[in-house]
Amino acid sequence: MNLKKLNDTQRRAVEAVGTPILIFAGAGSGKTRVLTHKIAYLIEHRIVSPDQILAVTFTNKAAQEMKERVRRLLDQDSLSITIGTFHSICARLLRSEIHRLGFTPDYAIYDVTDQIALLKIVLEAHAVSKEYLSPQALRHAISLYKNTLIYPEEAARKARTVKERTIAELYEAYQQELKHNNALDFDDLLLKPLEIFEKTPSVLKKYQKRWHYILVDEYQDTNRPQFLLVSQLAQEHQNICVVGDDDQSIYGWRGADIKNILQFEKVFPGAQVFTLQENYRSTQEILSAAEAVVRNNVHRQDKQLTAANGEGQLLGLIETNDEQEEADAIISALQKEIKLNKRSFRDFAVLYRTNAQSRALEDSFRRLGIPYNIVGGIRFYDRKEIKDALAYLKLIVNLEDTIALRRVVNFPPRGIGMKTVEKCVLHSQKSRQGLFQVLAKPEDMDIRGKQAESIRGFYDLILKYRSMLDKLDAAELATSLIEEAGILQYFKASDHPEDREKRDNVLELLNSIQAFVKEHEEATLQQFLEEVSLLTDVDTWEDKKNRVTLMTLHAAKGLEFPVVFIAGLEDGLFPLYNSLNDPAELEEERRLFYVGVTRAKERVYLLYATQRRRMGSEYNPGLVSRFIKEVPPELLERISFTSALTKKVVSTKLGSTKVKVSRSITAFDDFQVGDYVEHAIFGQGKIMALSGSGENQRVGVVFKDGLKKKLIVKYANLKKIQPPE
Repeated sequence: MNLKKLNDTQRRAVEAVGTPILIFAGAGSGKTRVLTHKIAYLIEHRIVSPDQILAVTFTNKAAQEMKERVRRLLDQDSLSITIGTFHSICARLLRSEIHRLGFTPDYAIYDVTDQIALLKIVLEAHAVSKEYLSPQALRHAISLYKNTLIYPEEAARKARTVKERTIAELYEAYQQELKHNNALDFDDLLLKPLEIFEKTPSVLKKYQKRWHYILVDEYQDTNRPQFLLVSQLAQEHQNICVVGDDDQSIYGWRGADIKNILQFEKVFPGAQVFTLQENYRSTQEILSAAEAVVRNNVHRQDKQLTAANGEGQLLGLIETNDEQEEADAIISALQKEIKLNKRSFRDFAVLYRTNAQSRALEDSFRRLGIPYNIVGGIRFYDRKEIKDALAYLKLIVNLEDTIALRRVVNFPPRGIGMKTVEKCVLHSQKSRQGLFQVLAKPEDMDIRGKQAESIRGFYDLILKYRSMLDKLDAAELATSLIEEAGILQYFKASDHPEDREKRDNVLELLNSIQAFVKEHEEATLQQFLEEVSLLTDVDTWEDKKNRVTLMTLHAAKGLEFPVVFIAGLEDGLFPLYNSLNDPAELEEERRLFYVGVTRAKERVYLLYATQRRRMGSEYNPGLVSRFIKEVPPELLERISFTSALTKKVVSTKLGSTKVKVSRSITAFDDFQVGDYVEHAIFGQGKIMALSGSGENQRVGVVFKDGLKKKLIVKYANLKKIQPPE
């Protein structure tokens, strides 16, 4: 194995043995290379044998990559090293040892779905309503307890409110039910080995002897149980090497503790510390901007990254009017990058703080036929809560839509179970009435009491809003219906972060309807639903690999792209409002900004809006993020952008006034099959199919290299050209 390809600090970290080792690895500084070379070095120099090495990562993909790279370095087909995630290593250990806790070796591992199903049983057995505490919220609370090593007894002692005491009681009951089922959940996989080590110290001794050298990747993301696991295993021999970057610790909300890496030297006195500061990914401007922001954090290890790639371009800073113009600005910059620098769609990533922000971006990308991929999430209109809300709107428009009816008749939960729905279906078939119609008389189906009241209430609600289809515009009707149906309140009542995000997504759906109404004169609800279904299908003809990546900043960790856009840089959105008065949370938001910026190899664009529709309301003024203010002005290039927007004050059907925003459309070609056209991004192509005419025309075009696209003429800015000779 040749260490000459490593820089001096990397090489010294690889060769260091005999003491605990902490490696601070700045973004893009080659930490995986160091880890794999260190494992190979330990084996090649016979410091330990392969089967005495334990290497822990956070993903199966990282574990597999590490194994392959070590094999290549040593030129060996197979190695008996134990490399895996915390959970997989603990699961393997427990197969041999869990009998000590009264479980059998064939114990089941419950995933999220299994946990929710079991928690529903626990809630029912304790007569706790789902409205008071949902299974999802309970699961989140229990998981947070486990990640911070709090058992049911301590949770009960620490409880200060009735709800906290209820959660502690249910936590205890849940653990008992898991035991009855001979099952562990994912968090238990980390806790049970610690319980065994405490109960039977000889087992801990056995694994301390088995693994003479321990290496841990992404150490800044470890929680309390993970920290205790590796520190106990390394307690005797002190042969431990951890690699991480405190500036990339962004999982505090799920139990990760940055103190684990910052206080490593206190836990392991005499540790050697190496700081990898040469960055092989980004330009110096990108690194300087990221570091200028994260340097404002108090709890961090000082480091100064140097770019091996030298100087680069300044970071682009774009101010936009709202989230729609923000999406337009991103597409405009993307078009210029493709033209000037010959980039492909796969070279771009658009990062944002919350999933709800993807809606405006997705709409614009679809309309312009730009292929994109959502990483670590679901496309906006495919999310369950959005489909549920849309199902209400579909049912209002079409009372015969039994799929929509079945989807929402018991959402939010109103006590109408599957058996009751089947009764309604059978009665509908026997009486030859529509499924919705039979809901008018639940007594005809022998449905009485609260269920009958719920069915009649649902029936009346749908009829009420159907009668308003011609009285309210689509946005007013949808907002009122979603509110009265109780969807927003259902999510608001939950303590679970995922439910808060679902509520934000539903509010963002209402924003999208408002935007649609503002852009289309006399827009109807039916037209909006048609637009959504058409947009959802626009990209079925796309190239599957060459796509722009859209994702949250959390999902971007560990990835890299030539060009990165960070959208929504306003105080209250990024950083999130809740973090503004919490120093620890604000520091984590700042680290998240650092992670986002350092994903970029060559170019970064930062965007903010002076106003933005949030929480389903009218426009709220946007204050530029403090993170932008923390970037030195000399590292920023202000890029002016104005889209073709026309604003005018209009009256609503309820007599109030509001601002109507529309795009200035001048004229459209009436295209025909066989016409040759030119597109700003895709270049020249030939129209092979079309439907409609004027601004509603949709065309299918085959561009150079055989790329096929479906485009909406109104947004595509196609130009007719002469056929190529």
